[in-house]
Amino acid sequence: MTPLIVAAVLLAAVTHASWNALAHTIKDQLVAFTLIAGGATAMAAVLVCFSPVPSAGAWPYLIASAILHVGYQALLMRSFSLGDFGQMYPIARGTAPLVVTVLAAAFVGETPAGAQTAGVAVASAGLVGVALWGIRGSGSRPHWPALLAAVATGLSIAAYTVVDGVGVRESGTPVGYIAWLMVLQGTLIPAYAYARHRNRLWARLRPHAARGLLGAAMSISAYALVLWAQTRAPLAPIAALRESSIIVGAAIGTLLFKERFGGPRLVAAGLMVLGIGLMLRAG
Repeated sequence: MTPLIVAAVLLAAVTHASWNALAHTIKDQLVAFTLIAGGATAMAAVLVCFSPVPSAGAWPYLIASAILHVGYQALLMRSFSLGDFGQMYPIARGTAPLVVTVLAAAFVGETPAGAQTAGVAVASAGLVGVALWGIRGSGSRPHWPALLAAVATGLSIAAYTVVDGVGVRESGTPVGYIAWLMVLQGTLIPAYAYARHRNRLWARLRPHAARGLLGAAMSISAYALVLWAQTRAPLAPIAALRESSIIVGAAIGTLLFKERFGGPRLVAAGLMVLGIGLMLRAG
């Protein structure tokens, strides 16, 4: 974890939280993700023309990751439609490094050290606090559909993080890998949107095109930085550092969307960051 790698992942974290916030500002989440996925695909298609083709060993990972990314996008849309950005984003992102730590140990042979295990436990406590504070339906009980959608989003993030961590190392070309990944996974949601709205689709997209395309550029840039970092450092600390975006997302939710943060969620988010710091230090 050299200073350059840390800087790259921190930049990716800020960029990622920002494009998620842009998506959340568009009320119709299908429109938002059609623009982001379609724009990223178009940009990636240009990269494909100028990038090396990933090696044969990377293609099974590319295909698996494309499927996982489509599931992630569908779950993220669902999360944002059910709950506040400042609540859904920390849960979805906070779940990922905990699961990545386990998956990396099981499938990649990157066994966590003692401090990293402690970090998982501390971050888990914070995750529970964020999950149970403020996710409310009309009564006093947690809004379980929102909670489950956010946790499922986090599990999908963890799955594609490990798949891509192995695949990009096999590919021999991080730029080529991200370009082909975006091309493979970026057409399904726009195709679904077209099937649903047909000739009315462009009229729905046009008012939000600038924000959507900016989100697309930020999305592809953020993940390209993470994939590059994964070729040079273990997966778990990269995933942990990347989720410092939790604090950025919480701040955006409070400042931009006027969502109440509150003392208990502040403590819970602090625990998550402390746990992530322990994991990073161990990595």
